[in-house]
Amino acid sequence: MPALLLASSSPYRRELLDRLQLPFTWQSPSIDETRLAGETGIDLVRRLAEAKARALADQHPGHLIIGSDQVAILSDGQILGKPHDLPRAQQQLRAASGSSVTFLTGLALLDTGSGRCQVDCVPFTVHFRPLDDGQILRYLQREQPFDCAGSFKSEGLGISLFRSTQGEDATSLVGLPLIRLVDMLLNEGVEIP
Repeated sequence: MPALLLASSSPYRRELLDRLQLPFTWQSPSIDETRLAGETGIDLVRRLAEAKARALADQHPGHLIIGSDQVAILSDGQILGKPHDLPRAQQQLRAASGSSVTFLTGLALLDTGSGRCQVDCVPFTVHFRPLDDGQILRYLQREQPFDCAGSFKSEGLGISLFRSTQGEDATSLVGLPLIRLVDMLLNEGVEIP
């Protein structure tokens, strides 16, 4: 099996990839993540996932490189990224309160030996409970999810903000859709388990 590299500095993605019990290393790619004019959320996450994988290709010949990127889309079409601070996180959760948010997770698997790159986007929808400002502030102060698209951690206390979820792969909500990744790895001849 070619060496496996996760093109991400995200501890959440590393924890997810650990579930597959495959040896891997990780490295943070340096790319411009600015959304292009007129670019849809799906096109954005697919492009960035592939760009992250390709950014490390020259340094890692003979590797399978995993790239991933995620955005949240409000029901009105507004794209949410990582809030980075409390005021933006409050704004994002107010906008999500009582409505649905679709998370789009782009996934790419690049075989640097053959140059073949598989790319996909896995959606997952979260239906939020109605939230008041007090609930939002208490949640944000406790969990501080400022590095998470949509301003919550579903693997933690953030689950208390949901009324329900809908999708084929709950791991996509955390940022690395393992079911689709396994499909891609199997396509490359990786044996799992």
